[in-house]
Amino acid sequence: MPESRTPTGRSGRKLLPGLSVRDGYTRHPFDEQYGVRTSGLIAGRHLQSGHRHDRHNTAYYGVAPSVFDALLARWRRAPQIAPLDEYHFIDLGAGMGRAVLLASEHSFRAVTGVEIHPTLAAIARKNLTLWRTAGRARAPLHMVCQDVLDFTFPEGPCVLFLFNPFGAPVLRKLLRRVAESFRGRAGQLDLLYVNHEQEHVLELQPGFRRLFIGQVRRSRADAIADFKILANQPDGEYASSTYEDCSVWRWTGIEQGRGTRDKGRGEGAGTRK
Repeated sequence: MPESRTPTGRSGRKLLPGLSVRDGYTRHPFDEQYGVRTSGLIAGRHLQSGHRHDRHNTAYYGVAPSVFDALLARWRRAPQIAPLDEYHFIDLGAGMGRAVLLASEHSFRAVTGVEIHPTLAAIARKNLTLWRTAGRARAPLHMVCQDVLDFTFPEGPCVLFLFNPFGAPVLRKLLRRVAESFRGRAGQLDLLYVNHEQEHVLELQPGFRRLFIGQVRRSRADAIADFKILANQPDGEYASSTYEDCSVWRWTGIEQGRGTRDKGRGEGAGTRK
């Protein structure tokens, strides 16, 4: 019987489960167009980094570019505390950096990805280098390999991006850190949440006001691509959809938010976009 071999990449390193053709790996058109590597589906159980929060990982999958663009556009329609070029965009649980690349096409003050898994962070750094070399980045790009709970938020307005990277226990701790870091900085932090499975955690956190909740649809091209990618999974663990459930939140401060936290559904609730 032939010996079973673990799939390896071009460098000869072992590939994470979900990143080999044997595991159903299929490139997204985004990668094919720009020559980067952000495709693949890696279940949370395969994203072990040796950190105590590993058990709260959900999965790695790159956000659909059309969903990212639509949610960012919706956020920009809301009144902002400052011009876009004063905001620092921060992707928490950035994976291979697709959202970081997309954000850098806008004139943010800076764009930072935070990723706990060293392999994903290393791939993301290579992607960022390719993106800069191609002249696509309009903002300074950074990738940090660390737990999101250890990340130090910069001064000035920030917009956080979450593509459902971790479970409720980590999100609760993160929101408490936000509350501490942005004390006295009401309105200086907004949060864009895609596939908002832990929405209830934000609803219970004092100091946040929801600006939007609803479905953000994929473009036809993204819907076809994601269907094909997810259909190739050997285990069929994840299903594709033509939309993502999303929300946008704003930090209003504990003092201002206490007793008046928005528990409503927000602008755009229940709509089908």
